[in-house]
Amino acid sequence: MLHRDPFCDGWVAVKTEDNSGTSPADTDADAATAYEIPRFPDPPPAAVVTMGGLVIVYEGFNKQKAVVLTPKGVYQNRYGSFPHAGWVGQAFGAKVFGKDGRGGGGFVWLLAPTPELWTKVLPHRTQILYAPDISLVTLGLELKPGCVVCESGTGSASLTHALVRAVAPTGHVYTFEFNQARAEAADCEMKEHELGKFCTVTHRDVEKDGFPECLQGRCDAVFLDLPGPWKVVPSAARSLRPDGVLCAFSPCIEQVQKTASALELAGFGDCQTVELLGREYDVEQRELMKDLSAQQPRLNNKWQREAKHKAKRKRTGGDGDVWDGGDDEKNDEKNEDAPKTTVVAYPRQQAQSHTGYLTFARLVPYVTADVAATARAIGAAKRGGRRGGDENDDEYSD
Repeated sequence: MLHRDPFCDGWVAVKTEDNSGTSPADTDADAATAYEIPRFPDPPPAAVVTMGGLVIVYEGFNKQKAVVLTPKGVYQNRYGSFPHAGWVGQAFGAKVFGKDGRGGGGFVWLLAPTPELWTKVLPHRTQILYAPDISLVTLGLELKPGCVVCESGTGSASLTHALVRAVAPTGHVYTFEFNQARAEAADCEMKEHELGKFCTVTHRDVEKDGFPECLQGRCDAVFLDLPGPWKVVPSAARSLRPDGVLCAFSPCIEQVQKTASALELAGFGDCQTVELLGREYDVEQRELMKDLSAQQPRLNNKWQREAKHKAKRKRTGGDGDVWDGGDDEKNDEKNEDAPKTTVVAYPRQQAQSHTGYLTFARLVPYVTADVAATARAIGAAKRGGRRGGDENDDEYSD
């Protein structure tokens, strides 16, 4: 799940003939000199699928499934049947073919589990965070190997896997879940994925009891995914080291307002809230007219002609002959006024829907409530009495 290559920096001394007249060593120019040059080790052998291991079966962009191999297990789908025993020894990323599938047997890819793929195939015990929000969380928390992270609201452990990868192999993630059944399920998953030494899952109601005292002053980052994150801010402030970062995920803006007020009272600074909205683009070939004053022929996209040809070949049982474009495309090449095919990209009309607000804040020990009030008053005076900051008064806008 971590996918860390065992490469290490090394040096090796080799004998080379010095023809330049200079040498790092104080020897004659004609003598053979030992130089220290970088030694690049051979890449490690490819990871392979093993019996009892986890593999992500990839059928398509929106069709993947997590499978644990068993001696008598068989994976079945519309492309055929795939005995687990036939997968053992295959390198991750291999393309394997099934038996007795429609059309003579189809194929799937065997992918190594990663936090991104696990997010798409995990069993949903609660609503989860997906890759866009997860990436922004790991960036905003400034995670790196060796960091200690506290997470409250384990849920389905989607974010937990990404946090573990960010801090491993020398860091640790302490995650807390108030529901005992979900906590036990998450703990079992982390151990099955061989991440138990990097993560500790605990059944605890952090909203009521706060973080354990043993973590006070030990955490580099805190993440809160709770109905009332403002209730946990004082405990999170005690757990964070100076200059530590807190992030709270909240679906509603009213939760953000209460959390921001609690962060200010607890001595946090640089508080800012971000909403991440993605927009997808479609890329395809289209026929565009060069001269709009000329007679407009009936446009027929190339991909539509290709689709008709593929459908015809499928019905007739063709063996995959190469399509040369057909008579229509040959005639278009001879006609200079014919529409020309080009690749275009355009945004989809429907953007990504709202998921939640991410509120980031940094624990600044020298900021007290009085200092914050004075700074706010000075800022309001400079803005002519207006409250709030300018649209460019944050680091994300630089």
